[in-house]
Amino acid sequence: MPVDSDAELREILGMETVAVVGCSSTPGKDAHEIPRYMREHGYEVIPVNPHADEIFGREAYDSLADVPEGVDIVNVFRPSEEVAGIVERAIDRDDATVVWTQLGIRDDEAARRAEDAGKRVVQDRCFKVEHRRLVG
Repeated sequence: MPVDSDAELREILGMETVAVVGCSSTPGKDAHEIPRYMREHGYEVIPVNPHADEIFGREAYDSLADVPEGVDIVNVFRPSEEVAGIVERAIDRDDATVVWTQLGIRDDEAARRAEDAGKRVVQDRCFKVEHRRLVG
């Protein structure tokens, strides 16, 4: 079951490093503004976008597999039909313990595979909205 308790969401929001798959370099887009909010609130944001060289002054990686540093949360800003592949790459990472798909993004089968692999899953929720609601 995807995470739905406030206590567990608070615990996840207490993690520090977020790889944002689909992070955008375009101000005004949710995939840019929400990671910017994360950075402003102390998160280490690692942009993953094969179409950008850097975002927020930081190297953008072509894929989750290319990220050399440790990751706590894989935050997904890609269409639901791409979630399965991203989850497979998250499963390959021992460090990533959470897969979080943004509002409007879900793949129940991929979520089940992630959970079976020991990952916690947050689906169809906005990181920024949940952070404001639970952490402030």
